[in-house]
Amino acid sequence: MRLFRAQGDDVLLADIDAAAADAACAEPGRGAAQAFACDLADPDAPARAVEAAAARFGGIDTVFANAGILVSRPLGEWTVADWQRSLAVNLTAPFLLAQAAAPHLRRSAGASVIFTASTGALRGHAGMPAYHATKTGLVGLCRSLADELAPDGVRVNCLLPGWVDTPFNAPFWSFQADRAQAERDVVGRIPMRRQGTPEEVAATVLFLASKAAAYITGTTLVVDGGYCAI
Repeated sequence: MRLFRAQGDDVLLADIDAAAADAACAEPGRGAAQAFACDLADPDAPARAVEAAAARFGGIDTVFANAGILVSRPLGEWTVADWQRSLAVNLTAPFLLAQAAAPHLRRSAGASVIFTASTGALRGHAGMPAYHATKTGLVGLCRSLADELAPDGVRVNCLLPGWVDTPFNAPFWSFQADRAQAERDVVGRIPMRRQGTPEEVAATVLFLASKAAAYITGTTLVVDGGYCAI
C-alpha cells in the first residue's frame, strides 16, 4: 500500500484488523487511503469492499488479493472448519474479489488483478495441507481468469513469494520441533542465504500493476531468493 500511495495512487485497504488498517491508512502518502474493516471469509465481504473502493475513488485499476491464513497442525487434528476457513480466505475470496471488480476493471485503461499465492504452490510441507492446496488453486484461478479477461484489457497474474520474514509464518515455525534449527535449515536452502523482506515483495506487486508489465498476464512470478531453483 505504501508504494502505491507514494506514486500517487489511491488505495482502499480491506482488512479484518480494523485498528491496524486505520493506522496504516493514517500514514502520510501522496495518494489517499481508506480502511475498510471486513472478514474476507464472509462471502459478501469481497463485493462490499469492491463497491466501497469504486464509490470512494470513482473506479478501480488494480485488485491485489493478499489476505491469507496459514494453519499448521497434524493431519488428524484438522477440522472441517479449519479447512473451510482456509479455503474461504485463501481461494474463494480472491475469486469473489475478481468477480466483483471485473465490471470496474473493464473500464480501466490499465487494469490488473494480482493474487498472492506462494512457493507453497510448487512444493509442500507437512502440517499445511489447506495452505498448499489453496495456493495451488490460486495459480489455476489466475490462468483461467487471465484467458477470460484478456480480451477486455484486464491482466491477471499470480505472485509466488518464498520465505518472507513476517509474523504470518508463526504457525509454521510453532509446528516445528526445534524452531531455531528449522529456521537455519530453511535459510540454508535459499541460495541467497536469507529470507525476503515485505518491501521486496511489494516492489514486485508494484511492477505487475504497472505499464511496464503491460504484456504480462496469466503468469506466476516467483520471488524467493532462488529457493525453488534448486
